[in-house]
Amino acid sequence: MTVARILAEKGQEIVTTQPHRTLKEVIELLAAKGIGAVVVADAAMTVLGILSERDVVRVVAGSGAAALEEPVSRHMTPKVTTVTRDTTIDHVMEMMTEGRFRHLPVVEDGRLIGIVSIGDVVKRHVSALDSERQALREYIAAA
Repeated sequence: MTVARILAEKGQEIVTTQPHRTLKEVIELLAAKGIGAVVVADAAMTVLGILSERDVVRVVAGSGAAALEEPVSRHMTPKVTTVTRDTTIDHVMEMMTEGRFRHLPVVEDGRLIGIVSIGDVVKRHVSALDSERQALREYIAAA
């Protein structure tokens, strides 16, 4: 299974923000959308960075509430690991585990086309395991 299948099943809605937005604005966006990270992108949908709930917690813990008025560009992760539609789910899981992150932007021809979360990956992985288990039961029952 590949990232393309996840995007086909979940849709390709992407929540982004601009680098000049404040941390407070992004926190409100995360809360309103019920998501754990937002991609920082320009008008051409080029990935400039990513900001997660973990990033916000670290900033506030280190700098206090005053940091909420600072621009996202000051606190985002600028070197973003990305995947393509053709990346396998197994590889995505490996990347997330090794990198210790829960969100991967999907990029094609330098343009953001989606995002996959650890929740998306786990859901599809469990579904695949259930399908495999059911196929084995049917095979055994037919024998």
